[in-house]
Amino acid sequence: MLYAVGFGPGDKAHMTFEAAEVLERADVIVGYKGYTELISPMYPDKEYVTTGMRGEIERCEKAVDLAAKGKDVAVICSGDAGVYGMAGLLFEVAEKKGVTESVEIRVVAGVTAALSAAALFGAPLGHDLALISLSDLMTPWERILKRLTAAAEADFCIALYNPSSHTRQEHFTEACGKLLSILSADTLCGIADSVGREGERTRIVTLAELPETEIGMQSIVLIGNSMTRRIGGRLVTPRGYMEKYG
Repeated sequence: MLYAVGFGPGDKAHMTFEAAEVLERADVIVGYKGYTELISPMYPDKEYVTTGMRGEIERCEKAVDLAAKGKDVAVICSGDAGVYGMAGLLFEVAEKKGVTESVEIRVVAGVTAALSAAALFGAPLGHDLALISLSDLMTPWERILKRLTAAAEADFCIALYNPSSHTRQEHFTEACGKLLSILSADTLCGIADSVGREGERTRIVTLAELPETEIGMQSIVLIGNSMTRRIGGRLVTPRGYMEKYG
């Protein structure tokens, strides 16, 4: 059996029971080095196979080969394995190797970063939402801007993954400019850093303030819609119950 396991933000308290059980049963845990370092103290007796950044294909190939040999293998991802994770790539690699009939792949859901970050603020993603990564490693930047524009024009709440890095800080500034050309400058936003890990912190700013706000590689940025407001110091995007029934 080959599992794609989302282990949530990093703290075991945020891991689903199913994910914990699968990792306990697995013969081998495969993952990015930073993720295996988070998981190994919880499961110290497991066999680990690790790769570095941009080693995703190699990682999945090793996992598929081990599963084909009869081992139960868990490929770990932070958040959810199907949201910017390894689940899709595992299926592609298994197809390329011609083992889709002999190796069963099971996806184990996890708490994706947008949801774990949103919980810290209250309920900022209470209505329709869009998840958009600002990383152009896999997607052309112009296509990302097109998706961002469409989400803003449709008044979605927006969660930005991979908002900045050492090599593409200008992308975040450009993305903020695009949003400001469509949305009100008073739109409320939340920035969550290192959710579920050491150094966790949250900040609430307006969209006008967002371009000047410090954003790191471990940040998730939540952008409210036209209805998002503060309630008791928290961020809430009403779904409309009070307007309809209250």
